[in-house]
Amino acid sequence: MKYDKIFEEQLDLIGDDHLSSSAKTPIRDDAFDISDLEKIKLIKKDVYNILETLGMDLTDDSLKGTAYRVAKMYVNEIFGGLDPRNKPKISLFENKYNYNKMLIEKNINLNTTCEHHFLPIIGIAHIAYISSGKVIGLSKLNRIVKYYSDRPQVQERLTTQIYNELIAVLDTENVMVVIDAKHLCVTSRGIKDDSCSTITEMYGGDFNVYNKRNEFYKLLNAGIK
Repeated sequence: MKYDKIFEEQLDLIGDDHLSSSAKTPIRDDAFDISDLEKIKLIKKDVYNILETLGMDLTDDSLKGTAYRVAKMYVNEIFGGLDPRNKPKISLFENKYNYNKMLIEKNINLNTTCEHHFLPIIGIAHIAYISSGKVIGLSKLNRIVKYYSDRPQVQERLTTQIYNELIAVLDTENVMVVIDAKHLCVTSRGIKDDSCSTITEMYGGDFNVYNKRNEFYKLLNAGIK
């Protein structure tokens, strides 16, 4: 009990600060020792206990299936990116057009879950790269964003994971990733400020040069159709 009290006091001191301990998702080695069906059963019981503790009437027609729905959503949907078996298969193509300028995929929808309060983070991602001889299908960029978003996250780690995946897949460091998102743990609780958003960026290679980053942001804001 004394340990719990000390731990809670430490959390209160941290407050709403979004800390990230690593660029890797903190997941245990035995995370996939049980099946998805078993995970759903276990989570269903836990969600049921939470609702019951809150005093909800779980015999009500509206609430009867809530615990199961939440458990299935966690395992099969919003946290499906924890399972490496769900990682998208990426196909690359020869850059036969010899296109050697910047390619930007802007306004990629992004939905993830803050791992500190388990509330949504909703925003957009912008990705740019300069080909090293290979090109990637545009929809694969969206799938990479979705895969790393479908897990408990902090925005800084998400940005880094997408960036690291792209430089590995494309075999070039000429990559830039920008995320602009609203955190419901800020907008719907705590300070309750829905006017702000959080912007993170990662870049390397040619994008280390200010003029290249400036070109990226100019194109991003140009509204080119």
